[in-house]
Amino acid sequence: MNQDRKQTLGLFPLTSHVLPGGRMQLRVYEPRYLRMVRDALRAQQGFGLCMLNPHGCKEDNKHIYSVGTLVRIVDFESLDDGCLGITIEGNQLFDIQSIRTESDGLRVGDVHLRHPINGVSESEQDQELRVRLQEVFESYPELAQLYPQKQLNDPVWVYHRWLEILPLQADTKQNLLKDNYTQSVRNFLQDLFAQNQ
Repeated sequence: MNQDRKQTLGLFPLTSHVLPGGRMQLRVYEPRYLRMVRDALRAQQGFGLCMLNPHGCKEDNKHIYSVGTLVRIVDFESLDDGCLGITIEGNQLFDIQSIRTESDGLRVGDVHLRHPINGVSESEQDQELRVRLQEVFESYPELAQLYPQKQLNDPVWVYHRWLEILPLQADTKQNLLKDNYTQSVRNFLQDLFAQNQ
């Protein structure tokens, strides 16, 4: 893992999102993003997946929220429609310091990589979150197939998967992902499930 906390990354804004440990399949066809993927593969450094702010102005790049995920390409293929299909995996969260727009429209960000969160012990309440996530994987095999090695005993991995699959507004996710967020996410998820029992 790169110990330099600052990097410059191509940014891929999406309405859906991947957090560390998460996986997603993407269909890439725009020339600026094909270039970004090519550059990421060549440099072996990945790119930044970001959440879209529907109220932000594109001209000054306020349509991209500040917390994103460094993702790496773990698989790719040429699709029947001529597009590029890639599978990405979330690696680290980052905070965007600045964004510039290149001539082809690709946004490039100077980002500060966060340290990974490790060593969170599973609480009794976390056990329910783990069991319910396992039920989701059993109900949606196409989602389960993305994770040949599920880390269900890691509470942070479980929190991240819930934040990805729950239909939450991007600003809610951004607020939950502030520094040292594990306890706030744990409380949020437990309150959410308690309301739906």
